[in-house]
Amino acid sequence: MGLFTKDIKTMNDLFVHQLQDIYYAEQQLTKALPKMASKATDPQLKQGFLTHLEETRQHVARLEEVFKMHGVAAKAVDCPAIDGIIEEADETAGEVADKAVLDAALINAAQAAEHYEIVRYGSLIAWAKQLGRSDCAAVLAKTLEEEKATDKKLTTLAESKVNLRAAS
Repeated sequence: MGLFTKDIKTMNDLFVHQLQDIYYAEQQLTKALPKMASKATDPQLKQGFLTHLEETRQHVARLEEVFKMHGVAAKAVDCPAIDGIIEEADETAGEVADKAVLDAALINAAQAAEHYEIVRYGSLIAWAKQLGRSDCAAVLAKTLEEEKATDKKLTTLAESKVNLRAAS
């Protein structure tokens, strides 16, 4: 089912479809983060990826909780956007020989995924509230805050040392 297909007729349909989309995205990220951690050379970046992997596993569990609260089966639908972000990260990482530059590229790739997730969770929270599901919105808001915090940590790490090292 594509985003703008006739299968999405109501706000509830859209909400459920986007839950399925971000559920897929989070599952894919649980596979990508260990690979990113293994490629990272900066110890703080490597640990950051591993820490976020544990958070991402919790995000999957929270999404399963929201599906249950909303009375629908937890199901993932393909998300070409996250697939593209992960594929681009893999390709870029394979092309960078300088390990300092590779760390900067990995941060960029991670932030692309974070920004995608921030947008999705923000919309899901707004839609949940519109549908009268403040309970679902509250669960989703926990994840949104973690995604924003991860993005901020990545920015700080990039600006404080990784980008400086890559540029020298």
